[in-house]
Amino acid sequence: IEGGSRVIGEIADGHGWGVFHTENGAVFNAGDLQRFAAVVFLNASGDMLNESQERAFQTWLESGGGWLGIHAAGDSSHAGWQWYRDNLVGADFTAHIMGPQFQRATVVSENHGHPVLAGIPDIWQHEEEWYSWAKSPRTEGFHILATLDEDSYSPVQKIWGSETDLSMGDHPVVWSNCVGSGRSVYAAMGHRASAFEQSQVRRIISNALAWLISGGEEGCTAASAP
Repeated sequence: IEGGSRVIGEIADGHGWGVFHTENGAVFNAGDLQRFAAVVFLNASGDMLNESQERAFQTWLESGGGWLGIHAAGDSSHAGWQWYRDNLVGADFTAHIMGPQFQRATVVSENHGHPVLAGIPDIWQHEEEWYSWAKSPRTEGFHILATLDEDSYSPVQKIWGSETDLSMGDHPVVWSNCVGSGRSVYAAMGHRASAFEQSQVRRIISNALAWLISGGEEGCTAASAP
């Protein structure tokens, strides 16, 4: 969180945006949320918000807000918040790789018309604690922006003497969705602070925030259809 927060602060400074960092769910109320164009769940994990805070966030986002979820924002700890799962993540987390926990893999960009991919190459490399989900969020209509080449790493969890195959076939790691008048982006990268210094990850975060803040319909039209 510290490393990611630092990089987000640097990105914001470059764009002239203000940033407010908090781990206090009390800010999720109608009055305070109106001060923000976008909210970042930076490795936000667990049951963080009470029901009234969840409702305030849902209303704010559907009314034109923007959400960026990073890494643990897509894990299984949010399973009790069905709206969040259905509209922001779109998939059920299964596990992350172990043995080794961090592996270098090939990331393949797709849906190149989407603003989040501006300046991102077709194929690039990144080392990460890669997540897997039960099914690709593509099946639920999310706009897939980047996937993993599962032949480029070992999508297996080796722990306590057993092995679990985490292969998905279609294995997205960056995707977006349009929720009411709002929009969302999820990026699976970001377990370690060093991930945020990787040029493509940094560019995706910068592009995502710019798109979320900009509003309008770009990226929510046929150009970004799944």
